[in-house]
Amino acid sequence: MYRKKSLLIHPDKTTNPSAPDAFDRLAKAHQLLLDEKQRAQLDEAIADARRLIIREKKWTLDEPTLRLDSFWTGEWQERTKAVLIEEELRRRRQAKAQMQEEGREQRRLDEEMEERKRKEKEKRKWEDTREERIGSWRDFQKKATGGKSETVGASGGGDGGTGEKKKKKKLKVLG
Repeated sequence: MYRKKSLLIHPDKTTNPSAPDAFDRLAKAHQLLLDEKQRAQLDEAIADARRLIIREKKWTLDEPTLRLDSFWTGEWQERTKAVLIEEELRRRRQAKAQMQEEGREQRRLDEEMEERKRKEKEKRKWEDTREERIGSWRDFQKKATGGKSETVGASGGGDGGTGEKKKKKKLKVLG
């Protein structure tokens, strides 16, 4: 069947200007029918279209109209096209949804990476300013103690050499 039709529409055999396009379409359809998986999908679409028509018209399976060639070339063929178009649209929607989900996942990963980089940068900045913070704290401590050293001096009393002893506060026992 394919061979006969291909000879009829082959661009070298006919002068019709749309022959190359028709020949390409026929070759593509032939390849599609040779693929078992795609053939099964087409058979399923054809059966679905037939079931839909039977259900809509409330026919039984032994309806004489189902056996007529005019039924196949008319309503059944049109319904099969509609089913195939619907399946293709559903496949495209699923592919689009999958791509959107992958995009969301990629953005989430990018945000996590940016957050880690930001935290690492803050940590480095914190470490870089450590000496400055410690120096300002030491300066504050010197001012708070009046410039006196808190280390035990030459007198050994820890009073900075003034002879005064600091009183320790008694701690109250809780309980």
